[in-house]
Amino acid sequence: MAPPILKLDDIFLSFGGAPLLAGAGLQIEPDDKICLVGRNGSGKSTLLKIAAGLVEAQSGEVFRHPSSTVRYLEQAPDFAGFNTVQAYAEAGLGPGDDPYRVTYLLSHLGLSGDEDPRMLSGGESRRAALARVMAPEPDILLLDEPTNHLDLPTIEWLEGELQKTRSALVLISHDRRFLEKVSTATVWLDRGTSRRLDRGFAHFEAWRDQVLEAEELEQHKLGKSIEREEHWLRYGVTARRKRNMRRLGELQTMRSNYRGHKGPQGTVQATVSDAQESGKLVIEADKITKSFGERAIVTPFSIRVHRGDCIGLVGPNGAGKTTLLKMLTGQLSPDSGIVKLGTNLEIATLDQKREDLDLEDTLANYLTDGRGENLLVNGEQRHVTGYMKEFLFQPEQARTPIRNLSGGERARLMLARILSRPTNLLILDEPTNDLDIETLDLLQEIVAGFPGTVILVSHDRDFLDRTVTSTIAPAVPDAPDGRWIEYAGGYSDMLVQRKGALEERKRAEKAAEKPKTQQATASGSSKVKLSFKQKFALENLPKEMAKTEAEIAKREQVMADPNLFTRDPAAFNRLAGEMEKLRASLTDMEEEWLELEMLREELEG
Repeated sequence: MAPPILKLDDIFLSFGGAPLLAGAGLQIEPDDKICLVGRNGSGKSTLLKIAAGLVEAQSGEVFRHPSSTVRYLEQAPDFAGFNTVQAYAEAGLGPGDDPYRVTYLLSHLGLSGDEDPRMLSGGESRRAALARVMAPEPDILLLDEPTNHLDLPTIEWLEGELQKTRSALVLISHDRRFLEKVSTATVWLDRGTSRRLDRGFAHFEAWRDQVLEAEELEQHKLGKSIEREEHWLRYGVTARRKRNMRRLGELQTMRSNYRGHKGPQGTVQATVSDAQESGKLVIEADKITKSFGERAIVTPFSIRVHRGDCIGLVGPNGAGKTTLLKMLTGQLSPDSGIVKLGTNLEIATLDQKREDLDLEDTLANYLTDGRGENLLVNGEQRHVTGYMKEFLFQPEQARTPIRNLSGGERARLMLARILSRPTNLLILDEPTNDLDIETLDLLQEIVAGFPGTVILVSHDRDFLDRTVTSTIAPAVPDAPDGRWIEYAGGYSDMLVQRKGALEERKRAEKAAEKPKTQQATASGSSKVKLSFKQKFALENLPKEMAKTEAEIAKREQVMADPNLFTRDPAAFNRLAGEMEKLRASLTDMEEEWLELEMLREELEG
C-alpha cells in the first residue's frame, strides 16, 4: 500500500459548546477517490478546509507530503484583480502546467473565458472555480459540492473527467448518482469522529446501518452490565474492601459511558398537511409557446396533468425549464396557446433561489407567520419548538435569525414551512440543493407518497428515478430548440426511450437508403439470420442468468446476518465485492439477451 500523501489524525475543533470534530481523521493516498459524507453541520466542509490548510485544528496531527500539490474548490471564489474568467482560471496553473487545459475545461463547462468575473451568476462562478482547480491536475483535489448549480449534461461530463483524472480526490456532494459513479472509498463523519469504508458510496448506506445496529447492541449490553453491577452493589456478599472499591469505580465508569453516549442524530419526521382534494384534471396546456426575442423557449407544447401525477422537468441550464414550469402553473402567460388550471388547487412552492426567505427573520416567526408561538398542522395546534424538532432544529434556535443558517438548514426550514400548510399541488424547483442525504430520503418519501400532484425541476438523477411518473425534457438535449417531449417514467427511463427512438430512426433511415432489389433479397429466401454464436448465446444466456441469480441469493442470505459485519468485517467486505461483480455480470447478460431477442424478432419479421 502506497504511503499517504495527506493525513489528518485525531483532529479536534470546537467553536464553543459541543466539539464539531473530536478525533476525526482523513488519509489520502495516490489514486484515492474518496467521498466524504455526513449530516449537514457534521463538519465535512471544515475537515476539508483543514486538509487544504485553510483552517487550523485546535489539536491533532496534519501531514502533507512536501512535494504534493493541493487544490480546493472554493464555495465563494475571489475574482478580485482578474478582468476575465480565463485569467482567473489560468492563475491556478503551476510552472510547467499546460494552459490549454484551462481552455478545454472552460469550453466543456459552458464558458468562453472572456466573461467579466463581476457579472457571473452563481452557477457560472462555480464553473470558473472548477476550471481553476482542475486545470493543474494537482496531486490532491478537494471538491466541496462540485455539482451545485450544474446542469445534467455538465454533471455527466464532470463524472467522466473525475473518473479518469490522475489526481487523488475527496468529494462532498448530495448527489447520490454522482458519488456512486466517481468514488471508490467512503469516509463517514459522524458525531465528530470519522470511519472509513474502502468501497464506493453505493455500499455506504448498508454499511452505515450495520455500524449503527452494532453500536446499538453494544449500548444495550452496557446497560445490562450496569444492571448486574448495581445488583451486586446492593445485594452482593461483602468481600475485601479494596476489591469492592475497584468494582464500584468500574460501575461509575460504565454509568458515565452509558450516559455520555451520543447517539446518531435523529431523522426528520414529517408529513404533508392534508388539503381539500383537487379536481381530477389539475393542469391542461394546449399548444403553448414562448419566445424571448428570436429565441424559442417553448414551441407548441401540450400536456394534461392529472391528480396524483408526479412530473419532472430536466434539461441543460438555459433550456427554459423554469419558464415552462411558470407557464404550467399560471405564473407566466404563454405567447400563444391556452393553460387551464383545475379546481380547488392549493399550491405550495419551493423556489431554487430561496427568495421567500427574509434573512433577518427568526425561525419561529417564519414558521408561524408572526402569529405567536403556535402553528396549525393538519388541523392540530402545535408549538413551534416542538414542530422544529421534527426537522432537526434545536429549541434554542427558535429566536435565531435565518441568516445564521447554512444552505442545507435554510432548505430544511423552507421544507418545514411548506409541509405545515395545506396543499394539493407541490411545485419544487431544484428541491435537493444543499440537502443532506437523510433529508433527501425524507423528501423522496414525501414526494413519492404525496396524495396530490407534484411538478419538480431537478438535476438529481437518483431523486428523479425514485419519485417521478413522467419526465419532460428537450427534444434535442445538446442544443435545445424549444421542443419538449414527455417521457414515461424517471430519468433513466427517459434515456432508454431516447436511445430506442434514436435507434429506430437510424434503422428507418438505413431501410430507406437500401435499393429496392436489396430489400427484396432481404425479404426472400436469402434472408439474414442469426449467426451460430448469436443463436448459442440466445439459448444459453437464460441458464447463465439463473445460475448468477442463485449465486447472488446465496450471498444475500449470508449477508442478512445482522452480526456479520461486527463478527467478521473481512468476510462481509469480500461478500459485498462478490455481490457487486455478480450483479454487474447479470446486468450485462440481461442486456445482451434483450438485444439478441430484439434482433431475432426483427429478422423474423
